[in-house]
Amino acid sequence: MLPTIAWQDDAVVMVDQRKLPTKEVYLTCKTPSEVAKAIKTMVIRGAPAIGVSAAYGLALGVRRSTAAGTKQLTTEFLKDCDLLAGTRPTAVNLFWAIDRMKAVFSRQVLGGASVGDLRQVMLDEAQAIHDEDVASCRAIGQHGGALVPEKAGILTHCNAGALATAGYGTALGVIRGAIEQGRSVTVFADETRPVLQGARLTAWELVRDGIDTTVISDNMAAVLMRQGRINFIVVGADRIAANGDAANKIGTYTVAVLAKEHGVPFYVAAPLSTIDMRTLDGDAIPIEERNRREVTHVGSTQIAPDAAKVYNPAFDVTPSRLIAGIITERGVARAPYTESLKALFEETPVAAGGR
Repeated sequence: MLPTIAWQDDAVVMVDQRKLPTKEVYLTCKTPSEVAKAIKTMVIRGAPAIGVSAAYGLALGVRRSTAAGTKQLTTEFLKDCDLLAGTRPTAVNLFWAIDRMKAVFSRQVLGGASVGDLRQVMLDEAQAIHDEDVASCRAIGQHGGALVPEKAGILTHCNAGALATAGYGTALGVIRGAIEQGRSVTVFADETRPVLQGARLTAWELVRDGIDTTVISDNMAAVLMRQGRINFIVVGADRIAANGDAANKIGTYTVAVLAKEHGVPFYVAAPLSTIDMRTLDGDAIPIEERNRREVTHVGSTQIAPDAAKVYNPAFDVTPSRLIAGIITERGVARAPYTESLKALFEETPVAAGGR
């Protein structure tokens, strides 16, 4: 399994995704601020992976603290929580992981835990979040794989693979699950402007696994759908609202509209931690706007004039009416999503392939 992120020798080690596909370089973070910087600068990206890295960052802060008592440690811990929460506003897994770590920390302090106890307990919780994410992705792969046609041309946008999670992937987990279930799969990876996560990361992952992969520019998808070469679409998500509206990398909404026109099923794959039942619809999802240089340059090469204005939202929102199903570790939710998503949090896991 691709080692996206790991805990090694009281430090957080992650593959530097900015260097891929030409260099496989690993970055070691020894402080919560270094983890926060890695998240913000997209050394690590993808909502589940961001959540795991934030949990490890908080555990790192507790383990490296020199606080003599829990009062001082609590002040430091909450400061680290605020620091990490300020890195990427759209990815709800970030806040889910921070809230979970906060809850464990609070229970332990109220229960009389010492600073020494907290050092181990918080690391254990971060590692549990890591392990649960891998297990969730594998379950998503099993449920989603059952939906894939026997002979499939699959389009995916951005990177929702092992690099975006603790391992295995969500959208790419569905692709891996389909192959494990005996499907014949060809993948078309949108390049995903402006940061090219599809060309750089998705293609790198899939080629590494020996999966038939073709990189296309973002404006080629419609032609392939019209030619009948794409018959299944699956993407990830950074936040899913209670009504099923899903925020994902900019350009996803375009793909969903094209899918509707050509009659191709469009699925979203994400763990329950990406579903934000407190956000009623997509209009309430905060959309991060990133640096203009991502648009004006490709690497070090400038492609737009300095005087040009730039609009660079990192994500767009796909309305739930365009989504055939939301694939989770507990099964596949379908419209009406206000009911089916709520049920996912209440029910025992459902059979692979649907509800």
